[in-house]
Amino acid sequence: MRSRTDRVLVTGAGGLLGRAVLSALASAGRPVTALDRTDPGDLPADRVVVGDAGDPSVVRAALADVGGVIHLAAIPAPTLDTPLAVFGGNTRATFVVLSEAAAAGVRRAVVASSMSVLGLAWAQVPLRPVYLPVDARHPLQVSDPYALSKQTDEATAAMMARRHGMAVTALRFPFLGGSARLARRAEEFAALPRSGALELWAYLHTSDAAAACLLALSEPPAGAHVLFVAAPETLAPYPTEELLAAFLPTVPLRARFPGRAVPVALEPARRVLGFTAAHLMPLGSQPLNGREEPV
Repeated sequence: MRSRTDRVLVTGAGGLLGRAVLSALASAGRPVTALDRTDPGDLPADRVVVGDAGDPSVVRAALADVGGVIHLAAIPAPTLDTPLAVFGGNTRATFVVLSEAAAAGVRRAVVASSMSVLGLAWAQVPLRPVYLPVDARHPLQVSDPYALSKQTDEATAAMMARRHGMAVTALRFPFLGGSARLARRAEEFAALPRSGALELWAYLHTSDAAAACLLALSEPPAGAHVLFVAAPETLAPYPTEELLAAFLPTVPLRARFPGRAVPVALEPARRVLGFTAAHLMPLGSQPLNGREEPV
């Protein structure tokens, strides 16, 4: 007979990452409760709950017999709804899910954060990283409602960990996709490398993102953890140091970036989770030839 701690609640289960997480949990033989606003009818979960992750009664029902939570439900960009809906909806859902999970006795939770929390990707004013590689101590320069929602989500996760003694891990994901989606993005960066500068040309295959979620559900000790997870190489077919010299020339570098090394601190995720991305895009490398202006 399975213990209570085997069952995992996945919110936002019908989304890009949600489906990958469900598949990974199914492969691991874990029973899953999938929570989403609608039931598409093909989710690989033995239980599906339809409703809003910001509704306490819905979340309470979905937490029956659950021992761990992977919270992915969110509006994933500031352009997809009003600022109030993006910020209010995202932060309410995170607070409700973690609060109800703690009340139900759940001891481990994973929250999808984003590299957008840095404030760079969606900025409407000129911003740069303060230094590279970016890490969990990097200052946040938030100027859009999505980044603000992720900053608040991380603060909520830390509060829940302190208040309830939970292990709550916020994973800062870069651009996610399967091989076809990543290949299209790589073509964009090859043609216009400037377009990826404020995302640091970072990416992660959805299979690796799902693997990181499962590790984060089991590995970290109690407390709040904020970790960047990304592929170790960029999604641009140019040497990283040439990209940085061309598009972010004034940003101080605290490390060397040989080849296509991504300018993101990945060692904490290796140390805390034992995570290293396995699905890399075979892009090769070619000279940038200095053909664009800095962002």
